[in-house]
Amino acid sequence: MTIAQAVPAMSRGGSRWLLLGSLALNLFFIGVAVAVAVRAPERHRWDPNVFVRVERIAKTLPPADAKIVLDGMQANHEAIDKAQTAYYAAREEIHETLRQDPFKVADMRAAMAKMRAARQTYDEVVQNVFADATPKMSAAGRHALADWRNKSPKRSRH
Repeated sequence: MTIAQAVPAMSRGGSRWLLLGSLALNLFFIGVAVAVAVRAPERHRWDPNVFVRVERIAKTLPPADAKIVLDGMQANHEAIDKAQTAYYAAREEIHETLRQDPFKVADMRAAMAKMRAARQTYDEVVQNVFADATPKMSAAGRHALADWRNKSPKRSRH
């Protein structure tokens, strides 16, 4: 047997092992990807709607305190919705002024002033709900409300 005849015979057997190894490695990586996808915690997308955000906050409160906050939101639902809608409309107006051709800086400044005023009203309406609700809440509920974004125990203040 010459060297020329021996090389193809070895490469045929070697390529089979290479193919089998590659297949095994691919199956391993697919398994790892599936395991990570199954075990990965659900990531909440930030929702700008204040009612959705307050629902998330309420889930972190003791049940009685959550009810106080949610009842306050419901009692002021119309005013909050109106303020939120006006704020988002004013924000969209800024986007529209940016699309103007030719661009008019005066229109942009007016839209920005309108948005600032709408944001101020929106903040006041929502903050008043919390200002009215917190005196009725337990100390534990107020602490949970104060720490609702803080998931780290070392930064907790109680």
